[in-house]
Amino acid sequence: MTVDFGLSGRTYLVTGANSGIGRAIATALGDQGCNVAVHYLPATGAPEGAAHTILGEEAAAEIADAIRRCGGRAAIVPADLSKPEEIGGLIAAAETAVGPLDGLVNNAAACELPDSVLDADFGRYRRHYDVNLAAPTLLMSAFARALSARGGSAGRIVNISTDAARAFPGQVFYGTSKAALEAMTRAAAIELGPMGITVNAIAPGPVQTGYIDDALATQVLPAIPLRRLGEPGDVAGPVLFFLSDASSWITGQVVQVAGGHAL
Repeated sequence: MTVDFGLSGRTYLVTGANSGIGRAIATALGDQGCNVAVHYLPATGAPEGAAHTILGEEAAAEIADAIRRCGGRAAIVPADLSKPEEIGGLIAAAETAVGPLDGLVNNAAACELPDSVLDADFGRYRRHYDVNLAAPTLLMSAFARALSARGGSAGRIVNISTDAARAFPGQVFYGTSKAALEAMTRAAAIELGPMGITVNAIAPGPVQTGYIDDALATQVLPAIPLRRLGEPGDVAGPVLFFLSDASSWITGQVVQVAGGHAL
């Protein structure tokens, strides 16, 4: 059963929307009758050691086509979120492509391996923090300024964190950069609240986006009280709630969507 969140006709930018959780969010928005700017990292921009598949333009185009079939406007918008000059133009590019934005979903993330304390180096630190903290912050700023410039009085921002933000040995820059994003979510909620913009975060647990093999599943399942891995759609639903009017008096919150993992 599809829940109607009352989002039909609204317009959103979803970063990292061509695979995994971002794909599920963008597709769910399309099912709601929304217009979606589908951001993707061009395949040539994938760093060595990236822990997740970078699918590039073709996958983004497929998602945009699916959204159009649902009746919404959709466009693909490429950007390397480790490059300030590409971050700076993304909100404007999205609004040119699909119309004035009602909300922003900061889903794109850098996750590289190895990522332990013993493997730490400055380049790995910069790639994680540039994409996982700086880029979402700059996009929140650009969205808020664009909304204010056209006299908008309500907006929605949802940041995608991880329950690894609590502690994740073996992925220290990834986990700590997401912890910083959660702190930024609270700071932005306080600053942008007077503008009518809510800012919340979702912290997924182990979600099967193709990287969890049988051995890892066997290892992690006993630590999940609901005894199953998450699916990307498990995250999309709470995101839609935070974008909807039902959450209009909720801001600055981080909600774990993890089956009870890492409580």
